[in-house]
Amino acid sequence: MKRTDYLSWDKYFMGVAILSQMRSKDPNTQVGACIVNPQKRIVGIGYNGFPIGIDDDVFPWKNEGDFLDTKYPYVVHAEPNAILNAISTLKDCTIFVTLFPCHECAKLIIQSGIKEVVFLSEKYLGTPSDLAAKKMFDAAFVTYRKLAPFSIKLDDEQ
Repeated sequence: MKRTDYLSWDKYFMGVAILSQMRSKDPNTQVGACIVNPQKRIVGIGYNGFPIGIDDDVFPWKNEGDFLDTKYPYVVHAEPNAILNAISTLKDCTIFVTLFPCHECAKLIIQSGIKEVVFLSEKYLGTPSDLAAKKMFDAAFVTYRKLAPFSIKLDDEQ
């Protein structure tokens, strides 16, 4: 008889997104993304961080102060990193992301052909960026759904 306590596809792919977010050096918000094609194959992963070649020991990680002295003009979000890292077309794919996408990422998700967003956190629920992202997703027929929080028990945790 086969096991019945194996991970669902949703938890498996979100687990990859969670693992990816652990690569982020952002001291405040770590985000991971995992793009999956209709055949349940991972085609792209990403996390939030500075662009390639930008020294993250020189550029700021602050989230307050003058705009140019904060991380905001420099950090690439997890979703565009996953899209740029993709190894194939993203038409009809699903993106698993640990934080609901901002309006800028929503545009890229729609433009890339991704048709579903699965997310864990709604940290910015109700903000103008959140409302704009949902308005665009609805207009472009990109579905989105929140995954219930979960934990994964590793074999060595008894």
